[in-house]
Amino acid sequence: MDSYKVELTRSAEKDLRRIDKRYISRVFAAVESLEEEPRPVGCTKLSGSDHTYRIRVGSYRVIYEIEDDRLVVLVIKIGHRKDVYQ
Repeated sequence: MDSYKVELTRSAEKDLRRIDKRYISRVFAAVESLEEEPRPVGCTKLSGSDHTYRIRVGSYRVIYEIEDDRLVVLVIKIGHRKDVYQ
């Protein structure tokens, strides 16, 4: 199986810089793991879109789209659970 390429939107890169330093390595590791398994156990498909998913990393959420035809995982937003859906 081919591995996916993870890309971050510009806003997701900014989100990553705003994360509490204690959690940044866990969030970064979770994002990197999407290369091997874009639909890991515990991921949730978001309603309203066919390609948008969410993973939990502690109290943070990573929202991303999977482009199977291009083997790309596009990370759209990273944030604390109280802010990420706004």
